[in-house]
Amino acid sequence: MRNTLIIAFLVIFTFAMSFPQIKRDELINTVKYLASPELQGRMSGHSGYDKAVKYICDHLTESKIKPLNNEGFEQKFNIEYNEILAPQHFSIIQNGKAKSYEIGTDYVFRGFSGAGKVSGDVVFCGYGLSQPELGYDDYAGIDVSGKTVVCFKYNPRWTIKEKGFSNGNPREKAIVAAKHGASAILFVSFPNDAEPQKPIGSLIAGAGEQMINFPELHIDLETAEDLFSGSSFSLKELQTLIDSLKAPKSITLVNKIDLEVNAKYDKEHSVSNVAALIEGNDEKLKNEYIIIGAHLDHVGGQAGAIYFPGANDNASGSSALLAVAKELALNKTKIQRSVIVVFFASEEPGLWGSKYFAEHLPVPKENVKVMINLDCVGYGDSIQVGGGKSSPKLWNIAKQIDSLKYHRMIDETGNGGGADAEYFFQKGIPTLYFVTKNSYKYLHRLEDKPETLNQPLFEALANLVYDVTVEIANEGAEK
Repeated sequence: MRNTLIIAFLVIFTFAMSFPQIKRDELINTVKYLASPELQGRMSGHSGYDKAVKYICDHLTESKIKPLNNEGFEQKFNIEYNEILAPQHFSIIQNGKAKSYEIGTDYVFRGFSGAGKVSGDVVFCGYGLSQPELGYDDYAGIDVSGKTVVCFKYNPRWTIKEKGFSNGNPREKAIVAAKHGASAILFVSFPNDAEPQKPIGSLIAGAGEQMINFPELHIDLETAEDLFSGSSFSLKELQTLIDSLKAPKSITLVNKIDLEVNAKYDKEHSVSNVAALIEGNDEKLKNEYIIIGAHLDHVGGQAGAIYFPGANDNASGSSALLAVAKELALNKTKIQRSVIVVFFASEEPGLWGSKYFAEHLPVPKENVKVMINLDCVGYGDSIQVGGGKSSPKLWNIAKQIDSLKYHRMIDETGNGGGADAEYFFQKGIPTLYFVTKNSYKYLHRLEDKPETLNQPLFEALANLVYDVTVEIANEGAEK
């Protein structure tokens, strides 16, 4: 019994003595810069994202952390890029009188909106789907030629004959509308939800060629109420009818719209992941690797009028990753395996940066012990670590350390993958996905600012990631 107590004391003492002391002030200062107006929401390909890349590279250099390859920290690749420019406006015309609305509050443009000036009639087309092979077509029997289509942003939560709908992403729905002759599309959230989604900044587009002259907006439900006023049905009534009957109910609205959007589109635009290496100390084990990643990008700004700060998503993950990298470099004699640190570009449009890195691994796949992902780690109430069901041994390392030191990690977990860990998991690499529970209150909204973050939780998570990394880096090493 006495020996057991001594061992337990030594374990706790060792953890206490090795506490890396990543401080919340350091974490918050990095978040403040990454979420600042100067960086304009860090959209990959934008000059604001390039400033974020420079900031990370400068800090890595100052900490004497080496680039992953001889060509420097930046791993370049090409992406599809679209920037919303000024001038812009959106108004609704009721009884011949135009009422203007505010970007960021009443509406936002989709990240891959095309450019154009559009005015005139509006037609509600349900879910914006045309799939007669399933027996469902929101465009059947209604003329949308030269008009603006308004439809639900997301697909139905129900199916027909147990078959799901396709073409559920914004650009895919826009292409369907354009094929039926429409000139623009307005997306609306579900009014019958308990907490309907507000207009958010988003770069998810979906498949298909960019329509450079086809505007795409997401309007707020209060804006939609003005648009539907005077028509034969309210938006709520229309959703209820369509969902209850599982049948289209498309109508032409009484009110009209007038809008303008400008956009600059580039099909092949250069961006960069940032990758660094902290080499292990064991001659054999240093050829085995831990990859720690976080996406550096966010969804940018629009027309010089608004920008989405992305403090939690994912300035928090990038800040924690930078702090962990610095601490590992400061204490690099403590790790036997090598650590690869990656700040991913272009997570927001569809995990493009992590996919590119996973498909161009600079080390043998079988030599990677784990990929650890950090995404949205600064707001919330507790720490959740995904991957516990597929990598229970690694997950238990995190849980045991947390139980000794931080007491923040919940038991809820799942199979590996998700977000930027997904393509690594698909390649058979074990993954752990660190996130804070109840983290998405301000997701992709203007309110995702540094002052909303839970600083004690943020600090604990960064330190837990450091401890987990050191433990895995040394597992099985000769003492």
